Amino acid sequence: MPKTFKTVAALAALSCMGTAQAEVSANLGFNSDYIFRGVPQAESSANGGFDFEKDGFYLGTWAAAVKPGLEVDIYGGYRYEWDNGLNLGAGFTGYYYTDEFDDTYKEVNLYAGYKIVSIEYAAGQWDAFDASSADYDYVAVTVEYSGIYGKYGSWGKDFDGDYFELGYGKEVAGFDLGVSLIRSSKELSQNVDANFGPTEDTFFVFSISKSFSLMD
Repeated sequence: MPKTFKTVAALAALSCMGTAQAEVSANLGFNSDYIFRGVPQAESSANGGFDFEKDGFYLGTWAAAVKPGLEVDIYGGYRYEWDNGLNLGAGFTGYYYTDEFDDTYKEVNLYAGYKIVSIEYAAGQWDAFDASSADYDYVAVTVEYSGIYGKYGSWGKDFDGDYFELGYGKEVAGFDLGVSLIRSSKELSQNVDANFGPTEDTFFVFSISKSFSLMD
């Protein structure tokens, strides 16, 4: 099936709003497996990007190695957080490729969070190489506490499938380390049984990344 929405970077950008001053930052990382919303993208992937943030507005770009070529994401939006822990956000993400790994995705992103619970929703369109297109939406609920999180995500409209993810993240010596266990349905996993029928699959993913402020 075609790739169905990524960006860790778009969600990462949403999670670090809140300063009144402008901030420009860069990030570099590596994933042992690149799994996006339950869909395998690459067995290993280096990635990196740039972000600009000011007064709740954010704009950025993020790229990851896929085979063949690169995935390049461009995103922007706005998020506001209240003192009681409620935060809301809206934005746009485009996914583009330098080779024939996949074609273009464009989507609107909505986000709502309160304390340890957050909900994200995306509505988008996939444009295929043959000039056809497909509509999709995606919804996920995440519960996070002290670096431990659980997520359930599901696809709809012209795409189908769901997944569960359990993970843990921690900063160590200035690096962000993460581990996650992802169980993808047969529609997303790209795995087949002995009779070449689609089956569910489980992925164990390790990630490491580091962010750099460019405003010092």
